[in-house]
Amino acid sequence: MEGSEMIKPDLHKSETGVEYITVGDIRDLQQTDRTYLFHCTHARVALQFLTDSLFRFKLSRGKHALDLTHSRVIELAARDLQAEVAVSETEQAYELRTAALVVTVNKSPFALRVTDLHGNLISEDEANGYGWTKEHTIFTTKKAQDENFYGFGEKTGHLNKKGSLQSMWNTDIYAPHVPEIVELYQSIPFFISTKGTNVYGLFLDNPGKTEFDMTDTKRYKITCHSGELEYYFLSGASMKEIVSQYTFLTGRMPIPPKWAIGYHQSRYSYETDLEVRELAANFRAKEIPCDVIYLDIHYMDEYRVFTWHPTRFPQPDKLLADLRADGFRVVPIVDPGVKKDPKYLIYREGVTHEHFCKYLEGETYTGEVWPGVSAFPDFTNTQTQQWWGAKHEGFIKSGIEGIWNDMNEPAIFNETKTMDVNVMHGNDGDPKTHGELHNHYGLLMSKATYEGLKEQMDGKRPFVLTRAGYSGIQKYAAVWTGDNRSFWEHLQMSIPMILNMGLSGVAFAGADVGGFAHHSNGELLARWTQAGAFLPYFRNHSATRIARQEPWSYGETYEAVIKKYIEMRYVFLPHLYTLFREASVSGLPLVRPLVFEYPQDPKTHNLSDQFLLGDSILIAPITQPDIDYRAVYLPAGTWIDYHTGEVVEGGRAVVADAPLDVLPMYVKAGAIFATGNVVQHSGVQQDITFQVYAGNGSYEFYEDDAVTFAYENGAYNLLRLEQRVEGSTLTLSWTEAHSGYDSADQLTFTVHHEDGRTETHTVAKADGQLVLNR
Repeated sequence: MEGSEMIKPDLHKSETGVEYITVGDIRDLQQTDRTYLFHCTHARVALQFLTDSLFRFKLSRGKHALDLTHSRVIELAARDLQAEVAVSETEQAYELRTAALVVTVNKSPFALRVTDLHGNLISEDEANGYGWTKEHTIFTTKKAQDENFYGFGEKTGHLNKKGSLQSMWNTDIYAPHVPEIVELYQSIPFFISTKGTNVYGLFLDNPGKTEFDMTDTKRYKITCHSGELEYYFLSGASMKEIVSQYTFLTGRMPIPPKWAIGYHQSRYSYETDLEVRELAANFRAKEIPCDVIYLDIHYMDEYRVFTWHPTRFPQPDKLLADLRADGFRVVPIVDPGVKKDPKYLIYREGVTHEHFCKYLEGETYTGEVWPGVSAFPDFTNTQTQQWWGAKHEGFIKSGIEGIWNDMNEPAIFNETKTMDVNVMHGNDGDPKTHGELHNHYGLLMSKATYEGLKEQMDGKRPFVLTRAGYSGIQKYAAVWTGDNRSFWEHLQMSIPMILNMGLSGVAFAGADVGGFAHHSNGELLARWTQAGAFLPYFRNHSATRIARQEPWSYGETYEAVIKKYIEMRYVFLPHLYTLFREASVSGLPLVRPLVFEYPQDPKTHNLSDQFLLGDSILIAPITQPDIDYRAVYLPAGTWIDYHTGEVVEGGRAVVADAPLDVLPMYVKAGAIFATGNVVQHSGVQQDITFQVYAGNGSYEFYEDDAVTFAYENGAYNLLRLEQRVEGSTLTLSWTEAHSGYDSADQLTFTVHHEDGRTETHTVAKADGQLVLNR
């Protein structure tokens, strides 16, 4: 006998396929204040022009009113902007014209066409490209055969993401990290498109699961698994302009404390007080510079966050004080999982004050992580953020100035690797499911951590490192690329990953030097250290039960090379610090793919194994074993080998000699940058020398106290330098653009001439000019 279950609707297979509903035709346009609201057959669409070259698009299905409240990641300064727009109408379309763009809105069917004021096409939607199925909202736009795509945050594969599929869903991926893995720890749904001289960016502001399908040769498709379709379209003359606009929209990083850009040493785990002290003593005895030592989960009492193990770390305050006296900061790990234990104060408070994530019916969500069954703070609520931030008080009183947030995708030991998507988040009174807000979790945990530290650190700058994040993470934390492997392939892969992070607004990024898992070796560690020394975040980190990889782990030959390049990190620290300040002001990355500075050179469009530090120092790491030379592509211009002083004309590839102790580096003629003497940690005052490579160029050098926020009130110096070549004369001039910090009244210049000569001059800062014969 059969029951009614035999005719359940899901047993019926549609013969017409999945229904796809489009926006349809425009019925009318309503302008309210700064919003252009298009009433369409099946949807409502709003356009808002924040600037002449940046507009917001939001779609609501059916006749529902559009909620035009900006998401939490959009900067306050951007939310109320309004560009002047001239609107005209024809029988076929509406035309919205700003001082930079013309957006033509086709009436039947609804579609956008974006051009510049001269009619040059920037972007054009597919006919019926906006629509949805029951599960997904879909947006399809035409693309050109020669269109290239960059950004997308933390993604494997080569630099140029043309022809790829990218999925945004923060995921704990221990293994494997290979190009076909489309989801890692960070989700930044932003890309930059270049085609010829046209450049634009698109930021899809949706913290649920989204997909970017760039595989079709004629179009790309964006799919949202939840929420409404909302994006920001950014247009500009260069990739620099797009990155600057995007970081204006989602925020720019504060200047980190200088100690945070030195060398960091970590392991899963340094398990005892004695082991940490021995590690620190070895660094100082061997005179290998180091600023930071990390403590992974074993420092805790049964992995309870905000605790110390009573026997492994019996006197944490004394340990931290002793290390600080020797120039070390300590950064402990803090995960979001709070052990379910009624005797544990953090858990008890979280339950009592309703700080934990819950199901709709009121049951606290629990999942298993390092402490066992655990609850998870609901960081979508401001009160919970404040509670969590305040819990760092004990660490701060002990001398901690930085925190490492891990497992905050959030990672759960289950089949999905994360929290149940049906968990409800309070979201400050606008409840949404975890599926809708998943990619915000790591961002908001980092925000809670950063703001909690800042509030309690008496004017000092905090440092936060995070594994998971979303657009805007740059305001709160540095990012590392997670659980990589000690493989040469992972060294290769880390370079375009970090470069695309920079193009996605995250200037402070790096990968675990030497590889986290698997066994490293001396050559790999040496070559990875060479690359890491010139990337923004510089940490050696390795896993438990694998070969150790401290700088001295593989014998004297490799130790000498590793020490040399850690020392070079400190030589370049004044320049790196200046570049971090630039990132805080402009949003531009410290390390840049060559296409960023040389977009018209097609050879740079997918160059993934070399990069620029700033705009004029080219770094070409060795990323294969047993190699003592490599091809290096030099763009047009005159370049100087950093090590030998040899002058090379660019616009071609050259073969660089690279024995184990040499990292190929080239400096462009006209460059000026600051260097310092070797110090054992960033707290030691450095003597600054300006390296001047003869030519035409300029430089801004920045300095402040390196540890506080006093720079926000003008306590900093900004020195502008310029060099000009005329015939046989090189004129070097400088002016103090801002003077608010006490520093040396003399300047030292080392001038590198094209004939290989170098000369050093120390002059009074007040002189303002130095004239030399070439």
